[in-house]
Amino acid sequence: MGASYELHPHRALRAPVLIVALEGWIDAGFAAASAAQTLLTELDTEPVATFDADELLDHRARRPVLHLVGGVNVGLSWPGIDVLAATDLAGHDVLLLVGAEPDHAWRAFTHAVVDLATELGVRRVVGLGAYPAATPHTRATQLSITAGTEDLAEATGLLRGTLDVPAGVQAVIERCCAEAELPALGLWAQIPHYAAGMAYPGGSLALLQQLERVGGLTLPLGSLVDETNETRDRLDAIIAGNDEHRNMVSALEREVDAQGASGPLPSGDELAAELERYLRDQGRGD
Repeated sequence: MGASYELHPHRALRAPVLIVALEGWIDAGFAAASAAQTLLTELDTEPVATFDADELLDHRARRPVLHLVGGVNVGLSWPGIDVLAATDLAGHDVLLLVGAEPDHAWRAFTHAVVDLATELGVRRVVGLGAYPAATPHTRATQLSITAGTEDLAEATGLLRGTLDVPAGVQAVIERCCAEAELPALGLWAQIPHYAAGMAYPGGSLALLQQLERVGGLTLPLGSLVDETNETRDRLDAIIAGNDEHRNMVSALEREVDAQGASGPLPSGDELAAELERYLRDQGRGD
């Protein structure tokens, strides 16, 4: 049995791409969240489905926001999980699965998402994420991929790793899509490990540009190009004042340049260690 959701009246959709951008899992540099927010800001959306938040979310961990006016409780904004429809700049339909990653009933939620995607005629599911990596901010953001099938992973030409790592619900959706023979993949931006805790728009820009390629879409980029350049200038200025930092970035540049754009991912152990450090740091900030 799938998780409960309310289906809203909506326009007819033509072979949409479903973009999965749920909050709450690995998102170094807030790259996936900013990419999703750019789409939500730049595109006109309409609700298609709303999941039962009481069934899926722990409100003690994700508390509603109380709105007070002169001491009067005028309302609450509750966290939720929604499917929204939009049209890209070329007239292609897209769906966005946005909101909080569920705290409960992952299997039920995943089956409901895949059933809904099938019902709506989704042609491809694409998840967005980002993780910290040993890469410099002075080079183009590299992306790695997860996919439901070998053919789909190979066709993208993106970096592919072999490792065991804790999974988010996006990975469960991806696996369930594969079992339902629905093409699904995840795009993962590599964020410089020293910038993973700050907004890193270069990662968001790379995700949206690759999303265009794998989804056959034309998407708005908002202010991400300008923000990417501004962030690089700011990091340049910070690093320029510290010999140790300059040496670190130079070493990362040499390593990345030696590998080339099609070079291998770091080893599974290196990736896992970087992810574990990142998750520990996130936990300290809770």
